[in-house]
Amino acid sequence: MRSPSESIAFTLNGSEARLMADPARRLADALRDDLGLTGTKIGCNAGDCGACTVLLDGAQVCACLVPVGRAAGRAVVTVEGLARAGALDALQDAFLRHGAAQCGICTPGMLMAASDLLARVAQPDEEAVLDALGGVLCRCTGYRKIVEAVLDAAHGVPAAPEGDAHTAVGARLPKVDGVPKLTGAEKFGADALPEAAFLALRAIRSPHAHARFTLGDLRPLLAKYPGLVRVLTAADIPGRNLYGIYPTGKDQPVLADGYVRHRGEPVCALVGDAETLAAIADADVPVAWEVLPPVTFDAAEAGPDLHAHAAANVLCRGRVARGDVDAALPIAAARAEIAVRTSFVEHAYIEPEAGYARRVGDRIEVVACTQTPYMDRDEIAPILGIAPGQVRVVPTAVGGGFGGKLDLSIQPLVCVAAWLLGQPVRWVFTRPESMAATTKRHPARIRAEAAADAEGRLAAFRFHGDFDTGAYASWGPTVANRVPVHATGPYEVPDALCTTTALHTTAPPSGAFRGFGVPQSAIAGEALMDMLAARLGLDPWEIRRRNALGVGGVTATGQVLGEGAALPDCLDAIRPRWEALRAEAEAFNRGATGPQRRGAGIACQWYGIGNTSLPNPSQMVMGLRRDGRAVLFSGAVDIGQGANTIMLQIAADALGVPVAAVDLVAGDTDRTRDAGKTSASRQTFVSGNAAKRAGEALRGEILRRCNAGPDAVIRLEEGRVTVTDAGVTMTLDLSTLAADSENLVLRGEGQFDPPTTVLDADGQGVPYASYAFGVQAALVEVDTALGTVRALRIVAAHDVGRAVNPTLVEGQIHGGIAQGLGLALMEEYVPGRTENLHDYLIPTVGDIPPIEVLLIERPDPLGPYGAKGVGEPALIATAPAILNAIAHATGARITHVPATPDRVRAALAR
Repeated sequence: MRSPSESIAFTLNGSEARLMADPARRLADALRDDLGLTGTKIGCNAGDCGACTVLLDGAQVCACLVPVGRAAGRAVVTVEGLARAGALDALQDAFLRHGAAQCGICTPGMLMAASDLLARVAQPDEEAVLDALGGVLCRCTGYRKIVEAVLDAAHGVPAAPEGDAHTAVGARLPKVDGVPKLTGAEKFGADALPEAAFLALRAIRSPHAHARFTLGDLRPLLAKYPGLVRVLTAADIPGRNLYGIYPTGKDQPVLADGYVRHRGEPVCALVGDAETLAAIADADVPVAWEVLPPVTFDAAEAGPDLHAHAAANVLCRGRVARGDVDAALPIAAARAEIAVRTSFVEHAYIEPEAGYARRVGDRIEVVACTQTPYMDRDEIAPILGIAPGQVRVVPTAVGGGFGGKLDLSIQPLVCVAAWLLGQPVRWVFTRPESMAATTKRHPARIRAEAAADAEGRLAAFRFHGDFDTGAYASWGPTVANRVPVHATGPYEVPDALCTTTALHTTAPPSGAFRGFGVPQSAIAGEALMDMLAARLGLDPWEIRRRNALGVGGVTATGQVLGEGAALPDCLDAIRPRWEALRAEAEAFNRGATGPQRRGAGIACQWYGIGNTSLPNPSQMVMGLRRDGRAVLFSGAVDIGQGANTIMLQIAADALGVPVAAVDLVAGDTDRTRDAGKTSASRQTFVSGNAAKRAGEALRGEILRRCNAGPDAVIRLEEGRVTVTDAGVTMTLDLSTLAADSENLVLRGEGQFDPPTTVLDADGQGVPYASYAFGVQAALVEVDTALGTVRALRIVAAHDVGRAVNPTLVEGQIHGGIAQGLGLALMEEYVPGRTENLHDYLIPTVGDIPPIEVLLIERPDPLGPYGAKGVGEPALIATAPAILNAIAHATGARITHVPATPDRVRAALAR
């Protein structure tokens, strides 16, 4: 039965609004679904994330908690009401200039909370800004750019100039997609709606981690609920009821077939109108369960086996071996060993998975948030039993990914439903559903040992890590193979043995999460560096500098590093800050009379850009339309890191025109080439090279047609191109040229695949063409009575090759640090217990300390204009630096992260 409706009138963004609605309906739903103002985002429907923040009579409220009836006769302002006459207001402009919107899903909530503050306090200080923004969560930015933008909006700072031709690379250009993120116009997965009438979908999921089940007669359920159109089961999958990341790893069913391997696994899907689906209780669906004992991480190898192909639940193993560790360890001057455990970590992107699919003849089109449209296409096709060319994937804006939107989520079931029913089908995950059903960071169990000579030079390193890959493979092989390459840290070690095992359990699948296991291994390795330094009487900075991989350094895989290896530069840049932080902590502790103690920690990181010893290609097309506009067709999905802007900056400089002269077509698999997945910090390096080559190819074609030399100046004008070479100007009339299906009259194509080699049985070879290096230092304060830890300051020196856009690079580093801080101090996902954003804690604006970023620009010879990625490298050193700082403050070494108060107190008691 539908709820009773009333006429409700209120002022909305300065105009009168009236709608018929149940007074108890959420204001957020009324704004989005009834009034079409999708700028108000829904991330949790529980008041935890603040993405739905609006102003009610001038005060910020969570629209998901306010009944629309409470708005009657009052004034509501949403993000759509900030800009006036097409111009951004001062706050939105400040956000644009500072790069304060990355993915943009939290941005409307942040803007509304800040607007509330600025209306009350004309000149707020930082403390007031932190207080005002405390109810809105952001997973991308690390908050610091947001705080800076709010303070600048209050004080009025002029806009920075945009770059001209050949000057875009290196310029702090605003994001090319920044304005729609700030006005609420950007369309994320839940904002994209089919044009035709559509059905909703809801999965019935297992409440058990491990069980067999039987579905009963579904006819009574269909008869009871006329709005229920169909119940999909495993038998309804038209093609293969399996999918997975690797060609040999198709092990995850779209719908379980009588057997579930983790809590939250879907067993059937209900398709019908949304109100009917919401009314059906799980108990109404006839499922009989036979609960089986769980397979835990600690007992995984004892069985029972969860997959026939994985004996003892071992999915795969990784190995890198060099020299003779057994001979080198006993004769070293100093040795240290450590055992470390890490927990599940939830991606906690503020946008839950969402999208829709529709059948178009013998093709399926899916519109959804994704990091990898071409991989989605190639996985959906066999599920439906059709060819990849019959699948079109159109990515929406992505409200945070961090690796979690590399795996399929809503796509298989909406495609199956739309394919079978011939009607569009839409699905939006709830927050608990997103957290129960999607991949996590791998929990790890690590043992490591390192040795050094009397001068502090590393002699040997031994490492073994077990990684809980959960019920299905997902990206488990990537983690198992990447970690051994990186386990030694960014140091030259003559003798090393690094091994890994990926184990299946009845936990949710572990997948890709910003770093692919390297952040976990770095916790162990960087602790060992501090422990060796202490035993040899060396400063922690000094032992790292003596062992740092630089130009000509040899890695544990035998790879000789080239000109882009800049860890020594990073260490040298951070040294004065490190010494100041260390001295500050020690001075504080000498005068301390209460339980607070301060410590300074340092950690280094390295990260191989792109896939490990696998093909990693990207393709781009750049063309000219008859109207004189250049167009870049880019399949590199922007998930907030700025790929749309970076690709345009690189391509524009390669063509020799301003960024403003270039339009962007992004993501759509029918219109772009495959640029590869947005992960492994690969887009700037790999797709940036492809974009550069496409721009150069188009430039070459223009110059050839005008018989001009390589230094000629190109100008794009209405319907024509003018080329000036040595004082002579030539004109190319575009109206005389034939146009293709994209209305392009000229085009250039670019492709790049980083040069790597296959690793041998001992992991020897060239796994990556480029590495990004970095070092971070953290100052923390520990309350030894309560066990709480507060970060006071972080300094980060990162080797970025060339900063294509320094503002965006800084934002990536800030965001990585925030996630690293969460890994170190608070984030721990427990299946069945932390499936919301009030039990699962992520850093708030008040948790992030001031951050100083030092950009180290040593151009990488293979990078586009010398550039390489920074998204994942930004996170890796943070947790080790914080944990080393805790050890410096207290003498206690935390070996089970996160360092929650109970674990800190237990370590202090030891």
